[in-house]
Amino acid sequence: MNITIEDIRNKLIEKGLKITPQRISILQAVYVLNNHPTADNIIEYIREAHSNIATGTVYKVLDTLVENQLIRKVKTDRDIMRYDGIMEKHHHLYCSTCDLIEDYIDEELDNILSEYL
Repeated sequence: MNITIEDIRNKLIEKGLKITPQRISILQAVYVLNNHPTADNIIEYIREAHSNIATGTVYKVLDTLVENQLIRKVKTDRDIMRYDGIMEKHHHLYCSTCDLIEDYIDEELDNILSEYL
């Protein structure tokens, strides 16, 4: 996903959130990593540029981003919490062997599921 800092700022503004360097960096990390990163993946990525960011801050910002529907939580069968920056309706294909999550978009499947529910 190719997203600019200005795009991230606009997303935060649209949700009525204060623009902070931490929020920008963490949301940017979710988009740049683009592989349904864990909080640890995000922390590792961010610390390259912001070595002093607290782990607790990252978790609080992630919770805020989820609460404001800027990102989603994706839980694997190993109970590992991952984060997804794609908010459009889609599914996930999960490989339990390699712990890889791939996005899967299928309108026909969406229709079948909506009719079933």
